[in-house]
Amino acid sequence: MKPLALTVLGATGSIGENTLDVVARHPERYKVVALAAHRQADKLFEQCRRFAPAYAVLADAADAAALEARLRAAGVATTVLSGPDALVEVATLAEVDGVVAAIVGAAGLPSALAAARAGKRVMLANKEALVVAGRLFMQAARDGGATLLPIDSEHSAIFQSLPAGFAGDLDAAGVDKLVLTASGGPFRTWSAAKLAEASPDDACRHPNWVMGRKISVDSASLMNKGLEVIEAHWLFGAPPSRIEVLVHPQSVIHSMVQYRDGSIVAQLGSPDMRTPIAYALSWPERIAAGVAPLDFTTLSSLTFEAPDLTRFPCLRLAFAALEQGGDAPAVLNAANEVAVAAFLDGRIGFTDIPRLVDGALSGLDLAASVDLDSLLDKDAAARRWVGRRIAS
Repeated sequence: MKPLALTVLGATGSIGENTLDVVARHPERYKVVALAAHRQADKLFEQCRRFAPAYAVLADAADAAALEARLRAAGVATTVLSGPDALVEVATLAEVDGVVAAIVGAAGLPSALAAARAGKRVMLANKEALVVAGRLFMQAARDGGATLLPIDSEHSAIFQSLPAGFAGDLDAAGVDKLVLTASGGPFRTWSAAKLAEASPDDACRHPNWVMGRKISVDSASLMNKGLEVIEAHWLFGAPPSRIEVLVHPQSVIHSMVQYRDGSIVAQLGSPDMRTPIAYALSWPERIAAGVAPLDFTTLSSLTFEAPDLTRFPCLRLAFAALEQGGDAPAVLNAANEVAVAAFLDGRIGFTDIPRLVDGALSGLDLAASVDLDSLLDKDAAARRWVGRRIAS
């Protein structure tokens, strides 16, 4: 069997590291052609020593030159490129079969779009590809003949719970609705008054998952779940009225599909990102991911509750943005990114995040952009709008 040739965008982040952990368990199945990171040159150096990719990418040209010199001295013949154009280049290499798109933020958009247009197997962990540019991304995937596989645990769970060969028609598949589960994050039981005093460290203490600081804050505010609602709309052709969010603190059931005959099909597993990553890498087969199976005898209970949209308005704002359509999801995402960064820097409070996002949605033009450049201009306008209000 010919190994699947891979580019991993965002190789030094948690998704990238978990991807390489799965890949290392199956050297006969996978070949790493390119690894890309932002600035973590030391970590990328170690990854290049281990996997010997033909190419590596860093954001800064001087950092790239220094890394290539280090690799040459270590006997590793990896060519190190730099900048956003290099990300597109390694995502579209003729010899690459699959691209793990795990760069955080709008910076990951052009390379993910390019991989889709090039007809790659796109294993998508970059939320912005669908939240910001869902219409453009899905069109690029259709035009290029790309295979789109979600890495998010919730969307992977839905994908696994839908019928084989699902083609985007919920009615034809007998589906009533999609149910995304949420852990509720570290603030699930906090009062509104206490939330106003929450610190960045409080927000980053997720009870179940080990994640980066930005996504941890999004999980704490339930914005992460809101972004997943928007992603589910594009991935599975589901209108907002047929997507439900259910808080499930144990994070054992990763999401569910409710069928019209009353059946509910769910995907369960330990909270470990290697499971959805392994499924995307091996689909339609399954491979060992290094994840221990659930031991049901040790589970004391599985509980569920409706999300509180008063204490966690970010989820309500995400549903509203999806209903509004146009560039509303892009504005929502950009405003949230700037607000979260300000919260992590200690410049605003936790409850200021939804206030600023709501203001951006009310204060900016939300008409649909016709191309990626226009969309990125709208993204930049939303960031400036929020930035000015934080500074004032």
